Amino acid sequence: NILILDEPTAVLTPQEIEKLFNVLRAMRNDGKAILLITHKLNEVMEISDVVAVLRKGQHIKTVRTAETNPQALTDMMVGRSVTLNINRTVPVDPKPRLTVAGLTVRNSEGVTKLNDVGFIAYSGEILGIAGITGSGQKELLEAVAGLIPTMSGSSMIYIDPKTGKEEDLKKYDAEQIRALGIRLAFVPEDRLGMGLVGSMNIPDNMMLRSYKEGKFGLTDRVKPKKLAEKVVEELEVAAPDLNTPVRKLSGGNVQKVLVGRELASDPSLMMAAYAVRGLDINTSYAIYHLLNDQKLKGSAVIYVGEDLDVLIELCDRIMVLCAGRITGIVDGRTANKEQIGLMMAGAEQK
Repeated sequence: NILILDEPTAVLTPQEIEKLFNVLRAMRNDGKAILLITHKLNEVMEISDVVAVLRKGQHIKTVRTAETNPQALTDMMVGRSVTLNINRTVPVDPKPRLTVAGLTVRNSEGVTKLNDVGFIAYSGEILGIAGITGSGQKELLEAVAGLIPTMSGSSMIYIDPKTGKEEDLKKYDAEQIRALGIRLAFVPEDRLGMGLVGSMNIPDNMMLRSYKEGKFGLTDRVKPKKLAEKVVEELEVAAPDLNTPVRKLSGGNVQKVLVGRELASDPSLMMAAYAVRGLDINTSYAIYHLLNDQKLKGSAVIYVGEDLDVLIELCDRIMVLCAGRITGIVDGRTANKEQIGLMMAGAEQK
């Protein structure tokens, strides 16, 4: 008689979400009580009758959905008035920064995770990647970052923005890519397993990107500390102090530390997998604005996201993956959720 759902739409296509909501409406009409936990305000407005708003573990207010709106709910969630608009700019003089062709990846069991994937990421644009969880998004970014091997025939050509020199990233691991001077930033899906060291504090995790830049073999600890202070302030990281091991922070605050560090590295190629997962809506939009800033600086940004509304609003182009293959690449300014949802389910772009 009571059904509790925690973020049930995270891995569903728009068509599947509509089917789920129809089932929930039928259950409600049958007298069942349904508790839906979600951060997607469009879903709250579409399916709920009553909304209870929580902030930092405290109940703020309960309102009838018909008597509120997304902006009012957001203000309650954050505790102050915030703007939820993404100012997407038109790419200026975009040039190929990463050209991927024939990218095929198999896991340790020999299962194909990416199959003949090819695309171009341009400077000054945000390329979004949509797909049901497990469609190859994780493997795509890790392959480009030099963290997993690719099959014969794959190529990932990085074009240096200053010299025009081309390097096939397939030949190198992550450390070698860094040694070449390629400014690649990566926010992985696994925050603590791959992005940060849980036993280290915030400044030391900042230092992971710069520990080889000190003089005479000495590590520079001043810049990482200043960067840590900046990230904590700008992204409102809730931590007792800078010396707190990051494993003791909440998942959302761990994500803030990771995203802040990578965005501060002045990348020419920025890749982010679910960069706002676990973050409050205010910080999420702060991250979107920071990604837009990278675009305006001339970076090529590859953004993997699960919220189609955000992908459509933020990205210049959206590449859709299904079972390790590209089913289409659409213009973010003209695409709609239904079109992307069909491609997420396997329909090829017409």
